Amino acid sequence: MTGVEGRVVVITGAGQGIGRGMALHLGRNGAVVVVVDWKSHRVERTVADLEAVGATSLGLTCDITDHRSILDMVTATTDGFGRLDALINNAHTFTAKSSLADIEDSDIDTNHATVKGTLWAMQAVHPHMKDAGWGRIVNFASAAGITGMAEYGAYNAAKEAIRALTRTAAREWGRDGIVVNAIAPGAASKRGQEAAQRNEAEFREFMRDHPMGRQGDPETDIGPVALFLCSDACRFLTGQTFMVDGGAFLWA
Repeated sequence: MTGVEGRVVVITGAGQGIGRGMALHLGRNGAVVVVVDWKSHRVERTVADLEAVGATSLGLTCDITDHRSILDMVTATTDGFGRLDALINNAHTFTAKSSLADIEDSDIDTNHATVKGTLWAMQAVHPHMKDAGWGRIVNFASAAGITGMAEYGAYNAAKEAIRALTRTAAREWGRDGIVVNAIAPGAASKRGQEAAQRNEAEFREFMRDHPMGRQGDPETDIGPVALFLCSDACRFLTGQTFMVDGGAFLWA
């Protein structure tokens, strides 16, 4: 098996946007998808979408800023399926844009709640993956953190912290059979679309120089990369950040 057929894949933030797109792509390709979101109506909607395409799924509400909620989510997954093969840490908390000079403690605390949630989820799945001798973890980074995008200091710091956790886990858990990577996406998520509508001129300028001239599609552009990173085929790539953004940020 080189795909994800029969693999149990947990996706946080799967109620909408990129998370939902990945859930649908993996579900269409045979994965058992655990749909995790903090809003129950979003969970129910994605589960219904998966049922419509014949995919097996489980819907769970979970607050990634609450350690106990994450532990309960992982327990419900392993109790329900007897295994947990892959974790996609897609959910993220947000604050409003702010210049670096004006960032407040609450901005840091809100964004870094995702860092803690990512770590807690990784810790929670680690014993199950180690016992199986096989596991895949996909974290979510951002080009904004890598480039230091202005007015996103708190968000940037959180996303770079998640990349640091990704690299550290790759080093510490590789011999447990666990592969850990990150995706920095460029896709038409709900939040991204809302931001584009608020700043139409800025968005048009950004897209003018975009190599592909479009945003990515959560299901058909981000989904296949997530599938690869959760599969047997991804066996000798770990600790890496994949810029799945259509070339929007190219490096020398």
